[in-house]
Amino acid sequence: MESKIQSATISIIRQLYNNGNLNKGVLASVRHATALTSPQAQTLWPVMMAHLEPNMLSQDGQPTKAEVAVYTAIRFYAIQQQGTESLVYGPANPHADVKDQGMPLFRALARLRRNEETRVALDRRMQPLLATTNVASIINALTHLVSMLRANNQLQKIDYPRLAQDLYWFQQDYEHASQVRLQWGQQYYRPLTVTTEGKKN
Repeated sequence: MESKIQSATISIIRQLYNNGNLNKGVLASVRHATALTSPQAQTLWPVMMAHLEPNMLSQDGQPTKAEVAVYTAIRFYAIQQQGTESLVYGPANPHADVKDQGMPLFRALARLRRNEETRVALDRRMQPLLATTNVASIINALTHLVSMLRANNQLQKIDYPRLAQDLYWFQQDYEHASQVRLQWGQQYYRPLTVTTEGKKN
């Protein structure tokens, strides 16, 4: 399921970005729709449903774990993409072209954390996020963190399909949620090291 989650998220992002001809109407609606069930989210439904496999879709009107994960990641992408025509998604893949490479969200936040002016505010958001297994609380906290990233380093490419995968596993059970939280904490708190001249990992 995880590769399908990522593949669907990639396809949706690429369709919305449309090689720089952004679907600004849908992106604007999604930014203001906190949940897939929101009336404002309906503009995304045709795009999203077309890329999700039948077993990912709800049969009773209650969003599935896959739908929640993918929609949330797309909404965060829409928040960061606002105001720029440069694609803010990039795979956290060392084999990708350098210009296309992104990084996990929490690694990007770790880079912001090096700045003393943003560290306190970031840590204040991170600590309760890493202490909860409530999905709604996680999504709310992540919304603020993505907004902070946009305000401070908008053009940093983020691997939103990977975040969708994390959110999917987070919803499975307590054990999976704990594993995802640990991974996020490791990405956020692990010291940044220099791998090549002028390049941080």
